[in-house]
Amino acid sequence: MKKHLKIINDPVYGFIRIPSSLILELIEHPYFQRLRYIKQLGMTHLVYPGALHTRFHHAIGAMHLMQLAIETLRNKGQLINEEEEEGALIAILLHDIGHGPFSHALEHTIVSNISHETLSQWFMNKLNEQFAQQLTIAIAIFNHQYPKKFLSQLISGQLDLDRLDYLNRDSFFTGVAEGVVGFDRIIAMLDVKNNQLVIEEKGIYSVEKFLIARRLMYWQVYFHKTVIAAEQLLIKILKRAKYLALEGEKLFATPSLSYFLHQEIAYSDFLSNTNNLTHFSHLDDHDIFTAIKVWAEHTDPILSHLCHNLIYRHLYHIEIKNEPFSKEEIKNWEQKTLFKFMCAKENISYFTFTDTIKNNAYNIGDTKISILSKNNNILDITQASDNTNLEALAKTVQKYFLCYDKSLIKN
Repeated sequence: MKKHLKIINDPVYGFIRIPSSLILELIEHPYFQRLRYIKQLGMTHLVYPGALHTRFHHAIGAMHLMQLAIETLRNKGQLINEEEEEGALIAILLHDIGHGPFSHALEHTIVSNISHETLSQWFMNKLNEQFAQQLTIAIAIFNHQYPKKFLSQLISGQLDLDRLDYLNRDSFFTGVAEGVVGFDRIIAMLDVKNNQLVIEEKGIYSVEKFLIARRLMYWQVYFHKTVIAAEQLLIKILKRAKYLALEGEKLFATPSLSYFLHQEIAYSDFLSNTNNLTHFSHLDDHDIFTAIKVWAEHTDPILSHLCHNLIYRHLYHIEIKNEPFSKEEIKNWEQKTLFKFMCAKENISYFTFTDTIKNNAYNIGDTKISILSKNNNILDITQASDNTNLEALAKTVQKYFLCYDKSLIKN
């Protein structure tokens, strides 16, 4: 691989080397530079003020961990040529390039039923055209279609480099120490057996710590009740704006945001019209929040109320339980909503609603974490570990939440 003298000073890992001119060109491409303006943790900074790091930070960090992983595997005798190395680095670098503003909020509102993984694949295909098919190996690795399966598992799996970076990085910037994992120890224990990624047995305790840290980070950060309330408020704002735009209401918006507000764009539309991907590549957090600041003065009372609440951090009051809320509880808050806001019944859900959250640190049915024992046998982490808590971590925990406008509490 052609070396390129370029380094980035990262607060989590220190100096990160950009290993090739092609990777540097991809980093400098507008598609990737857009990630500088998309926060990694969406609305989480309203709870943890330091959580202002971006998807750009995360992508560069994950690429750095891939460099370390490939070095480890080569030292243990695994054959990874320069083209495969560059392909794996590009695949992990671009794995989140399809994320929209404020992370997942747009997947539920402006763009319907299109995941960021799918958008990432489309962006990579577009870049492959622009860079004379030099991303072909990277795309095969990203799509789990490359013969060396372990390279794909480093990007997307139960113990991938994406998760290793975001747990450490999100822990660093939120200040939540429970998320710190021994990424260097885990990477040092990586190996390949039967074309599958494995962890040497002596690294089992670091993997246990990783799984526990992931569970704790979901409850303390990603599913923090105030974070949920803030993200739900943003989703409701975008839902209302989209409804008004489709009804013919004039709304302030940047050209690309307006493009998505004023029409329904589904999965098949992206494939048939290249303008959709172009407009999506122009969207970042600034488009959304600038619009929200203007919409706060809109004549529609629902939109203006929701926007004011987000701007001034008057978030939903939220209750979280292990069991579903009773029909009586929900009806009580809906009646209060009707009385307080004098809104139509179909608009109650902007002020009062319920939903669920799910958390499982380890999915046994997914790509498993394989432990390579000293006698050369491969065991699932739950079988190899003497920690009975791991079985609990493999179970999906579902909780129920009820959100309602804080002003209702005063009545």
